[in-house]
Amino acid sequence: MAAAALALPLLVACGQDNGTPTLNWYINPDNGGQARLAEKCAPAGGPYKVDIQTLPNDASQQREQLVRRLAAKDSSIDLMSLDPPFVAEFANAGFLRPFSKQDEATFTDGVLAAPIKTAYWNGQLVAAPFWANTQLLWYRKSAAAAAGVDPTAPGFTWDQMIKAAEAENKVIAVQANRYEGYMVWVNALVVSAGGQIVTNVQAGKNATPSMASPAGDAAAEVVGNLARSSAAPPAMSNATEEEARSAFQSDRGGFMVNWPYVYGAASADVKAGATTQAVVDDIGWARYPRVVEEMPSKPPLGGINLAIGAYTKYPDQALALVKCLTSLQSSIQYMVDAGNPAAKAAAYDDPQVRKAFPMAPLIRDSINDAGPRPITPYYNDVSTSVQITWHPGTDVRAPATPEDTDKFMREVLSGDRLL
Repeated sequence: MAAAALALPLLVACGQDNGTPTLNWYINPDNGGQARLAEKCAPAGGPYKVDIQTLPNDASQQREQLVRRLAAKDSSIDLMSLDPPFVAEFANAGFLRPFSKQDEATFTDGVLAAPIKTAYWNGQLVAAPFWANTQLLWYRKSAAAAAGVDPTAPGFTWDQMIKAAEAENKVIAVQANRYEGYMVWVNALVVSAGGQIVTNVQAGKNATPSMASPAGDAAAEVVGNLARSSAAPPAMSNATEEEARSAFQSDRGGFMVNWPYVYGAASADVKAGATTQAVVDDIGWARYPRVVEEMPSKPPLGGINLAIGAYTKYPDQALALVKCLTSLQSSIQYMVDAGNPAAKAAAYDDPQVRKAFPMAPLIRDSINDAGPRPITPYYNDVSTSVQITWHPGTDVRAPATPEDTDKFMREVLSGDRLL
């Protein structure tokens, strides 16, 4: 007991705060790029330190973990990397600390148009676009040439692509498992056809499901026609990003919609011996295909926004950290280091970025013109309703599937049905 009594003051002294605040930054998993940015923005001896807390891989699990902690008013969440579709829900619940009007321009000037839309709720800037993302149409040059199609042509459609793949016995790789990636695909098809999955979102649970429409029918025809065609990869209904990439790089690979990381990943596969340089040299890229020939596509929008926790004890330090992380130089560094596209337009003119991403101008234009997923505090209910009623793709038909989705979603939002 005497020894313990003597040791206690030493332990307390070791655990005392040295006066430098430590910010907890909850991040989505990456290749360490966010941690390296934190080291740059919080060097030793600086006014604050940063501890990285890594969330699960799955976006829905990230949301769940953060919601539970913030609902308990957890003050240890100083900063979070937040998937844009969840911003409205968190802000509506009072979980985010809004940025002041005087700081608004700092986080919006020079940022591409689509990411900015996801950072506001009720007229307030509640998150700062950190990096953005979009999907491109990737194609095997040899397959496109054999089919006599040009995927870079402005009017290139899903219907043309399906027919070209069938003619050459090739596959079109998509993300069609029952997860958030499937919602990304369905939403892109609907907004590209001029519609919305849900409207009147400011009404919250009284928002209006709007899949039963010409746009919803057009999206259903794309999904169902592909799933029931010979252009559908084996196990298409279980495919996520990596399964799609594997199918695209196979002998039957023809076309794929996926995020820009796939180009660097294919090059890495060459070094690992998993594919050949000939496959990489055969990869071309184009804008996301159209649903309606006369209507430009609205590519998917992804990425990460930075948000300050409402209960942080260090709001000033957290604000300073966000300013550093979202600077143009940080945007360039993160895009080159982590392979995730920047939210700031000027980053795409940097020589390092152009070298790492030969398709940088296309990525920038696609992000700027992208169609965000529904901005609603009930996004999780909306997304899950779509995933359930549209899966598997072989069962999707117009107009039945869009009509079923509206009915199902309406019941979920009103509390008459549990997910």
